[in-house]
Amino acid sequence: MSDVSAQASAVESMPMAKALNAAMSDAMNEDPKVLLMGEDIGTLGGVFRVTQGLKDEFGADRVMDTPLGEAGIVGTAIGLAMRGYRPICEIQFDGFVFPSFNQITSQLSKIHARSSGAISLPVVIRIPYGGNIGSIEHHSESPEALFAHTAGLRVMSPSNAQDAYSMLREAIASQDPVIFLEPKRRYWLKGDVERAARVPTTQRAQIVREGRDLTLAAYGPLVPVALAAADAAREDGLSIEVVDLRSISPLDFDSVERSVNKTGRLVVTHEAPTFGGMGGELASVIAERCFYSLEAPVLRVGGYHMPYPVASVEEDYLPSIDRLLEAIDRSLNY
Repeated sequence: MSDVSAQASAVESMPMAKALNAAMSDAMNEDPKVLLMGEDIGTLGGVFRVTQGLKDEFGADRVMDTPLGEAGIVGTAIGLAMRGYRPICEIQFDGFVFPSFNQITSQLSKIHARSSGAISLPVVIRIPYGGNIGSIEHHSESPEALFAHTAGLRVMSPSNAQDAYSMLREAIASQDPVIFLEPKRRYWLKGDVERAARVPTTQRAQIVREGRDLTLAAYGPLVPVALAAADAAREDGLSIEVVDLRSISPLDFDSVERSVNKTGRLVVTHEAPTFGGMGGELASVIAERCFYSLEAPVLRVGGYHMPYPVASVEEDYLPSIDRLLEAIDRSLNY
């Protein structure tokens, strides 16, 4: 085995931020058309240091610090993709993506269809999202439903270091534009990463805990919370199956359907407000497909329909283990 192959197949423990860095480094080594662009991603290495060291490794022509202007970042990426490049944009914080919302929803998502498939736009937009880092609105938001509602975009969010590496590699290789949502509170969560490993497809949900009494579906930052709630429920003799959705658009309804047909109950959780959120879409489809298997209504546990609160009360806003256990009890007692 060559040194390169040995390094690729080795398993290394690393935080999610480093796994994302490794994914971009490997993709840039394999394809000179892969470029990075964003505010402070070069010399500084990004606010969360996810791109640290990449400018030194690949140069300022491929790791570009941009002016403060998200619409310009995404608009430039669209032009580069039309010329055969594979740009990876970094939006500094979730709430700052909206100045580029028009470029994303009016242009990036539609040009493939508008050109009858003649033009592909392999653009990845990385967005640190979600809360629990002590920051207020514009710095802790969960805009996934806005992008999932826009046809022509893929939307995904990893929950662990291995998926962060593998899913970002798949996003960079995709011919479709991808909104890649990185749970910022999990950037420092360590896990084993095998860089040679590839998940079969990130469009499939993954059963991360087998169970028989209830299905608990989550994605991104709330998967560890769901697993902790399943651990707590086990102390009461309950067997909770936890599903990591991974892809938000498209949603893997089939895997959730199989799980619910086994357990008869479903609780969906996400940080975004439950009103108009992805939990409502999943609840509607599962209610339609599993009507005769469900033993209780599908329940949702999410954020409240309000601007993201100040740090002193964000723990009350975010879904917690206790709120998940309360929903589990409500479902089982129905």
